[in-house]
Amino acid sequence: MDLAEYKRQYGHQDAATPGWDAITARLNEVYGGQEPKHWGTIIKHMLGGPDPIDGISAYQCTDGGISHLHFITFGYSSLYYDEEAVGKEHSRFGFEMTFRLASELPPAQEPIWVCNMLQNLARYVFTSGRWFEQYHWIPAYGPICGGSETDIVGLAFLNDPTLEAVDSPHGRVEFIQAFGITQAELDTFTDTEQTAEAIVEHHRRTNPLLVTDLSRKGR
Repeated sequence: MDLAEYKRQYGHQDAATPGWDAITARLNEVYGGQEPKHWGTIIKHMLGGPDPIDGISAYQCTDGGISHLHFITFGYSSLYYDEEAVGKEHSRFGFEMTFRLASELPPAQEPIWVCNMLQNLARYVFTSGRWFEQYHWIPAYGPICGGSETDIVGLAFLNDPTLEAVDSPHGRVEFIQAFGITQAELDTFTDTEQTAEAIVEHHRRTNPLLVTDLSRKGR
């Protein structure tokens, strides 16, 4: 499908960023007119930039009873018009990553470390060709926030509780959320029959949006 046919079929006057626009449209459904904090790369990955993710946005959220920042990546899926990608079943890796950080609103300091963490996760995916799905998990081999004394040293993954998948012109995009877990929780994956699903669903009872709190201790 060439660009002209794409515009006729999907009704876009400017089709330069159809994947990005589809994600933004879904976010606008949830957050309305809120202007997010956005961090972008200087050189896009497709032009040789070192960071796989071209942009990360953070929205202020008080839903779920915990004030937090809701981060969303732009880069695991096809963001820019690609004639060969239009009409695929899944857009590139088929997901974008999200993360919710317990925080005062507005935050006292910019949590740049979250952007670094999300970029590091993307480097793993882009390098290995493996991707994250609901109830996968990984150890971080140290605090997820470098230099902090947090007990959160790993991540479990789940479908984002509020962001439904979007069908972009390049294919379906799901939103996979990372949730911080402790060493005690990581240990149960090897010492018992415990699974990441059990940990996630345990926390969901009192923390329905699975907001990561760096001050959380133990389980």
